[in-house]
Amino acid sequence: MPQQKNAAKALRQIKKRTAKNNQIKAGLDVLERSFKKALTGNDKNKAEEIAKKLSQAIDKAAQKKVLKKNTAARQKSRMMKKVNVMK
Repeated sequence: MPQQKNAAKALRQIKKRTAKNNQIKAGLDVLERSFKKALTGNDKNKAEEIAKKLSQAIDKAAQKKVLKKNTAARQKSRMMKKVNVMK
């Protein structure tokens, strides 16, 4: 446990930020699973729709610094490659 007041406050802030980041990442995971399911089901329209939502969510996560900018770009690039192969 922290001994100083500022260390205790920092710990509270870290816990709050971590919880929020984990919530955002969990939302991304849900979208990624549904995207993979649409890919395996060969449902092109549904995959494109989910890819659009996932792309927006990834951008938002990068904007909030939950994901790094290059990580977000890489994930979006790989996702769109998979969608374009279906066409």
